[in-house]
Amino acid sequence: MTSFTDKGDKPAAGRFVHFDHVRFWVGNAKQAAFWYCVNFGFEPFAYRGLETGSRRVVSHAIRHNKIVFVFESALTPGHQEMGDHLVTHGDGVKDVAFEVEDLDAIVERAKQVGAKIARDIWQEEDDDGVVRFASVQTYGDTLHTLVERNKYKGLFLPGYKVHPHQPEILKAMPIVGLRFMDHCVGNQPDLQMEPAAQWYEKMLQFHRFWSIDDTMIHTEYSALRSIVVTNWEETIK
Repeated sequence: MTSFTDKGDKPAAGRFVHFDHVRFWVGNAKQAAFWYCVNFGFEPFAYRGLETGSRRVVSHAIRHNKIVFVFESALTPGHQEMGDHLVTHGDGVKDVAFEVEDLDAIVERAKQVGAKIARDIWQEEDDDGVVRFASVQTYGDTLHTLVERNKYKGLFLPGYKVHPHQPEILKAMPIVGLRFMDHCVGNQPDLQMEPAAQWYEKMLQFHRFWSIDDTMIHTEYSALRSIVVTNWEETIK
């Protein structure tokens, strides 16, 4: 095991605050969200769909303390991007979103060092304020959406309303006690872990935190290599 103590230079501008939410693309968003509520103690809290004006995608947001998962499904046929993702991956994570400060500085620097910007800065708003976003492409088909929400006081994000489905059974479930997301894991093909780690160092100015290799963790039939990277404040791993 190797622990890294050198953070490198502190970024001159922009700050990654913490995980904002994890967005899953699934075949049945309502069913998937309910499964996490029943089995892991989440509660439905925000919803976007036909009733709120979203015509193509339905989104069920669930929460447990500071952990927010969003499950999305297509409402109409012909949603090729979501359909292709489901064919390739099945139900799975599409986006690990980070709350940030000074979105413009982070995106501008990412562009300068060659990051693929999946969607440049845009904003959404409603009566509760404005949220600004940008999405960068990381490994595989996965995105990191950067969320700047310091001018928003609403429930979750613009366009979401209070979730209409509050099953009585959830009130009788035991308290699980999850608090926050400690880390997210991105599994890589063999020999692709090092390039993935370098991407975070170069594009987002993360630094290495901890690593192990297959000489340390292995069985007769399997082994593990792992590199942990984190932001300057070490709130996202």
